[in-house]
Amino acid sequence: MTVKTVALSPETYARLRRHKRAGETFDDVVKRLTGKPRTIADFIGIWKDWPEGDFRKFERAIAEGRRRDRERTLRLLEGRE
Repeated sequence: MTVKTVALSPETYARLRRHKRAGETFDDVVKRLTGKPRTIADFIGIWKDWPEGDFRKFERAIAEGRRRDRERTLRLLEGRE
Protein backbone atom coordinates (compact mmCIF):
# COMPACT_ATOMS: atom_id res chain seq x y z
CA MET A 1 0.00 0.00 0.00
CA THR A 2 1.29 3.46 -0.91
CA VAL A 3 1.43 5.85 2.03
CA LYS A 4 1.13 9.64 1.87
CA THR A 5 2.13 12.03 4.63
CA VAL A 6 -0.35 14.79 5.49
CA ALA A 7 0.54 17.81 7.62
CA LEU A 8 -2.11 18.93 10.12
CA SER A 9 -2.10 21.82 12.52
CA PRO A 10 -2.28 20.83 16.20
CA GLU A 11 -5.90 22.06 16.32
CA THR A 12 -6.91 20.00 13.29
CA TYR A 13 -5.11 16.93 14.65
CA ALA A 14 -6.96 17.30 17.97
CA ARG A 15 -10.29 17.62 16.17
CA LEU A 16 -9.59 14.52 14.09
CA ARG A 17 -8.43 12.62 17.15
CA ARG A 18 -11.75 13.38 18.91
CA HIS A 19 -13.53 11.50 16.11
CA LYS A 20 -11.28 8.45 16.46
CA ARG A 21 -13.02 5.39 17.86
CA ALA A 22 -11.40 2.52 19.75
CA GLY A 23 -9.44 0.30 17.38
CA GLU A 24 -9.61 2.77 14.47
CA THR A 25 -6.62 4.13 12.63
CA PHE A 26 -6.58 7.73 11.42
CA ASP A 27 -7.00 6.31 7.93
CA ASP A 28 -10.22 4.64 9.10
CA VAL A 29 -11.45 7.91 10.64
CA VAL A 30 -10.87 9.92 7.47
CA LYS A 31 -12.62 7.28 5.34
CA ARG A 32 -15.59 7.17 7.73
CA LEU A 33 -15.94 10.95 7.92
CA THR A 34 -15.61 11.54 4.18
CA GLY A 35 -17.97 8.76 3.13
CA LYS A 36 -17.66 6.42 0.21
CA PRO A 37 -17.01 7.75 -3.30
CA ARG A 38 -20.24 8.20 -5.27
CA THR A 39 -20.91 7.99 -8.97
CA ILE A 40 -23.51 9.91 -10.96
CA ALA A 41 -25.61 6.74 -10.98
CA ASP A 42 -26.02 7.05 -7.20
CA PHE A 43 -28.16 10.14 -7.77
CA ILE A 44 -30.69 8.61 -10.18
CA GLY A 45 -34.19 9.28 -8.88
CA ILE A 46 -33.05 11.47 -5.99
CA TRP A 47 -35.66 14.15 -6.82
CA LYS A 48 -38.56 11.81 -7.59
CA ASP A 49 -40.35 12.58 -4.30
CA TRP A 50 -39.99 16.37 -4.49
CA PRO A 51 -43.26 18.26 -4.77
CA GLU A 52 -43.70 19.62 -8.32
CA GLY A 53 -43.77 23.25 -7.12
CA ASP A 54 -40.48 22.88 -5.24
CA PHE A 55 -38.84 21.24 -8.24
CA ARG A 56 -39.96 24.12 -10.49
CA LYS A 57 -38.50 26.66 -8.00
CA PHE A 58 -35.23 24.74 -8.12
CA GLU A 59 -35.23 24.78 -11.94
CA ARG A 60 -35.89 28.53 -11.96
CA ALA A 61 -33.07 29.14 -9.48
CA ILE A 62 -30.65 27.18 -11.67
CA ALA A 63 -31.75 29.07 -14.77
CA GLU A 64 -31.34 32.41 -12.96
CA GLY A 65 -27.85 31.44 -11.77
CA ARG A 66 -26.84 30.49 -15.29
CA ARG A 67 -28.21 33.77 -16.65
CA ARG A 68 -26.23 35.76 -14.09
CA ASP A 69 -23.08 33.76 -14.86
CA ARG A 70 -23.43 34.53 -18.58
CA GLU A 71 -23.97 38.25 -17.88
CA ARG A 72 -20.95 38.41 -15.57
CA THR A 73 -18.79 36.55 -18.07
CA LEU A 74 -19.73 39.07 -20.76
CA ARG A 75 -18.96 41.98 -18.43
CA LEU A 76 -15.56 40.46 -17.60
CA LEU A 77 -14.77 39.89 -21.25
CA GLU A 78 -15.71 43.48 -22.05
CA GLY A 79 -13.55 44.76 -19.19
CA ARG A 80 -16.50 46.28 -17.31
CA GLU A 81 -15.79 44.46 -14.08
